[in-house]
Amino acid sequence: MDELVELLEKPKAEEIYMIAGWRQWADAGAVSSELPRYLIEHTKARKIGRLRSDGFYIFQVPGTHAFLRPEIKFVDGHRKSITTHRNEIFYTGNERRGCVLFLGEEPHISGERYAEAFFNVARELGVKRVAGLGGVYGSLPYEKDRAISCVYSAPAMQEELSKYAVSFSNYEGGASLGSYLANKAEQMGIEYFTFYAFVPAYDFSHLSQQLQGLRIENDYRGWCELMRRFNHMFHLDIDLADLERQSEDLTVSVMAKIDELDSKYPQLKVKDYVADLAKDFVEMPFMPLDVWERGLSDLFTDKD
Repeated sequence: MDELVELLEKPKAEEIYMIAGWRQWADAGAVSSELPRYLIEHTKARKIGRLRSDGFYIFQVPGTHAFLRPEIKFVDGHRKSITTHRNEIFYTGNERRGCVLFLGEEPHISGERYAEAFFNVARELGVKRVAGLGGVYGSLPYEKDRAISCVYSAPAMQEELSKYAVSFSNYEGGASLGSYLANKAEQMGIEYFTFYAFVPAYDFSHLSQQLQGLRIENDYRGWCELMRRFNHMFHLDIDLADLERQSEDLTVSVMAKIDELDSKYPQLKVKDYVADLAKDFVEMPFMPLDVWERGLSDLFTDKD
């Protein structure tokens, strides 16, 4: 076993998949950092191990006061709490199908070693496929289905992934953790992909210097739409009723905020600006056949 991988147990199931997220750069809407945490709590997943953080994090950057430093709390001179870098492994499932939930922190250094250790976790646990999470802010209509972009490790995966209402990234520039891992996974012969949800964010500075930007911090709608895809792909059957309710509440909340801004600054026509974003936006909803069948079943049950 990799010396950086510490496992308390190795769950057994006919098929095991992994959903992984990090506190990272590409974390718009807290898609990467908070969705795994939500799933851990929602499914009552148990902790089964960790990836040791040795050598992956910088204590400080010279010339800065608190950037990257751990935060500590003392009471009467004794340490009561301290934030440390964590890369934790959780598990939920049954004898037929299991899901590993990985919640970590993007490494500052030694990215190649971190990626190798991360995928060694998947190998040790017999994971069939690894799904990574990412979020990107963009000027998108808040009430529409989120656009999902995808990168993957093996060319043979593209045809299947295309069925999940995604676009395939043609990005060039600085690599996110998800794209870096896709490269390492290909080298190691592991099936890996990242879904990046595009999360609504609005910069109103071109309308007026009086207005600040507006963005969604916890994009429950994005979380829900990603989980519909994972439920279908991995046959997880995780109950999404709570996320669906929070998605609806989020839409109402954003609508109310835009109405408030439009009422306060009518001359800026904030509502018109946001409405214009929807004109050329093409939704790519993911609605597999089994979801339609379940919906029809519920409809007839309610009617009876």
